[in-house]
Amino acid sequence: MASVPTPSSTDVLVGNFSGLHAPTMVLFDLKSLLTELESEGVPARQVLAGTGVRLQQFEEPRSLISRHQRIGIYRNAYRLATRPDVGLLAGARQRISGFGIYGYAIASSRTLGAALDICMKYLQHAAGPVLQISSRIEGEVGIFQSHDPWSVGDLLPFVAEFWRSSNNSLLSRALEAPVPSVRMLFPYPAPAHWRAYSKMFGCPVEFGCDVMEWHYDAKARELELPNANPMTALMCQNLCDEMFAGVENESDLIPSIRAFLVNQPGRFENVDGLAERMGVSVRTLYRRLSAEGTSYQAIVDDVRLRLARQYLEHTSMTIEQIAERLGFSDASNFRKAFKRWTGSAPSDQRTEQAV
Repeated sequence: MASVPTPSSTDVLVGNFSGLHAPTMVLFDLKSLLTELESEGVPARQVLAGTGVRLQQFEEPRSLISRHQRIGIYRNAYRLATRPDVGLLAGARQRISGFGIYGYAIASSRTLGAALDICMKYLQHAAGPVLQISSRIEGEVGIFQSHDPWSVGDLLPFVAEFWRSSNNSLLSRALEAPVPSVRMLFPYPAPAHWRAYSKMFGCPVEFGCDVMEWHYDAKARELELPNANPMTALMCQNLCDEMFAGVENESDLIPSIRAFLVNQPGRFENVDGLAERMGVSVRTLYRRLSAEGTSYQAIVDDVRLRLARQYLEHTSMTIEQIAERLGFSDASNFRKAFKRWTGSAPSDQRTEQAV
């Protein structure tokens, strides 16, 4: 299986581990999803049913919804859609105006690189990702990676299609040209409409991968955007900062540590090694984590449990292979830890999923 790259010092990490019910996300981009479903004969009220989101909120520029509400809308749309490629189609409907101030901040940036930096800066609030996203440069390739993708369960293909199609539409409209994508990798099997992926994204697409990544030509970051306007870009960024000021959100520390751990399968740094990599003393790291109400070991256990559940539910890896991937010395220690975390054995988890 392909190895997972270690994050470089240029990594930009965006976390989505804050409260599920905290209103932290705008909802403008969801309008294209409602429009697509309406074209299939599904009323918007049905897509919003049970989520607590009102149609009027789409006309309120400062309206925010929670991750829980967004997932509820995704689940309704996925259940009600009459076409399996609804995520791709809905994302292709996106317009710059559909992303509000966030979209105009991107379109008025000087270069594609500046636009991508804005994408990452506001990603946890705008365009509503429900996955943890990182961005890095490796040689001549820029990479967006989605971490812990199976955290959304059976919604993953739909969420991945809508997110990538939406961002592909936004960036291509800002460029007024196709996005310079070179490769896309997805961790799930090829869907029946897999040919639509290559046609939409204009690059090779691979399924059943160990990682979920979007690769693009890093040299294209220097491309100047046709609608660049420094004054407009600055004004829009200031409005975005104002909109999201005070919005409840976890600091970058814990998501960064989680992403670092996820990116090094089979090897979990001890706290001394992590502190050295971060350029801080162990005492300082302990103090910062304590202020966040957690500990390094608690984060390690959380990441291991999340990954263990993914491997048990979505792969055919043996218990021994999973133990090794999670950095345990042997399968026995993994079984004991899993029992301590969940109260059940790893084999029980796999049995439950098979029923």
